Amino acid sequence: MATMSVTRRRCNYYNKRRDNRSSNRKAYICDMTQGNEIALLLRFAFPMLIGNIFQQFYNMVDSIVVGRYVGGDALGAVGSVGSISFLFFSLCMGLGNGIGILVSQYFGAKDEEKVKAVIANAIYITLFTGIMVSIVGVVLSRPILKLMQTPDGNFSYALTYMRIVCGATVVVAIYNTVSAILRALGDSKTPLIFLVVASVINIALDLLFVLVFDMKVSGVALATIIAQAVSAIGSVLFGIRKNEYLRLNVKDFAVQWDIIKKSIKIGIPLSAQSALIALSCVVLQGVVNHYGETVMATFTATNRVEQIVHQPFNSLGTALSTFAGQNMGAKKQDRIIKGCKKSLWIVLGISAAMIIVMYAFGEPIMRIFIDDPEIIALGAKGLRITSLMYLFLGLIYTMRGLLNGVGDVSFSMMNGVCEVVGRVGFAILLLAIPAIGIWGVWYTNGFTWLLTGLMSTVRFCRGKWKTKSVVS
Repeated sequence: MATMSVTRRRCNYYNKRRDNRSSNRKAYICDMTQGNEIALLLRFAFPMLIGNIFQQFYNMVDSIVVGRYVGGDALGAVGSVGSISFLFFSLCMGLGNGIGILVSQYFGAKDEEKVKAVIANAIYITLFTGIMVSIVGVVLSRPILKLMQTPDGNFSYALTYMRIVCGATVVVAIYNTVSAILRALGDSKTPLIFLVVASVINIALDLLFVLVFDMKVSGVALATIIAQAVSAIGSVLFGIRKNEYLRLNVKDFAVQWDIIKKSIKIGIPLSAQSALIALSCVVLQGVVNHYGETVMATFTATNRVEQIVHQPFNSLGTALSTFAGQNMGAKKQDRIIKGCKKSLWIVLGISAAMIIVMYAFGEPIMRIFIDDPEIIALGAKGLRITSLMYLFLGLIYTMRGLLNGVGDVSFSMMNGVCEVVGRVGFAILLLAIPAIGIWGVWYTNGFTWLLTGLMSTVRFCRGKWKTKSVVS
């Protein structure tokens, strides 16, 4: 009897440990095809919001360190490279997001074998594209900066920063693909953990490289890349440990050309969308460069602030993409519509709050970046101008997330073209009006959001997305 009692206790102990391990694994997977829509979206979006804010926070630290300890010309140079580097990152990001859409829809359809096959084949796609884009980014750095008419005072800083950041595109590709896969499975916690770690590392290295080693812009670029590498490696290792779908067998690594073709078919339009958006920003940055170093520094600072404003909308849009993908795979389109309607109230609330913040605290926000009174005054007014269009910015992220998630990739290209037409067209029109002058730069962004946001909303309301599932 005593022996049986001991054996029973041991069995209970091991069963409890097994159940705990199973519960922990489930905590990193979220089935969004059932349950309250808004609760699921907020629970998913909140860790992403914190992670995105941390990411933007260390981007802001880059700008603050450069602006205060290197100079306004270096700050303008770093800002001018931002849109170019995003252009190079866009191909890898689009393919990563395409992979994520496939994973989410197969997960919603409860096809575990296909989920693992997509994840395994994603390794080949990510490494190949990441390495190729890194090489191209380094080779084309100088010609692109010349084409953008980067002022001589900013050129050497911009060239150094661009070569380092674009040369490490493969690191960004790995992190974005892993994050897209984890989010597709409903895990927004793991990317958060490693973004926080990366933020701390980035800030510490910024201060070390610039203040101690006097490495100037190159130090800031290296700090960013090292931090991103930590995020990429950490997410992979932690994901393998905590998420059963990332624990692959040898058979999963068999090259499946149908999956690779599907990933490319979905990812290329998403890449084109991101690339066209980035291209429109590059064109606008070229216009800004024409106005000289003061306007360049101002535009860089306001962009950094507005990247923070983007994050609640971005987090909600990404949550909606996963939500839509899983429910599309499960053939629950009514839930997608319900999630959309409820999300619009969140967008409205955030937009109203941000208008109040920009009108009340525009100058103090600008003082975080720089001491120059002229730049502070220009930047505060620029923030107030664009804040009036934040509602449409929110519509872009919400509708784009939903449409991408369901696999409506044909709209992705249209969406990117719309941003190019908006930024180029409004820039030409508004900057030609003397009464508007340099403020046309900020009005251009705002009106582009209005145009693209309305176009995305009309596309969703027409309902063609209901036939766009990418899995059978």
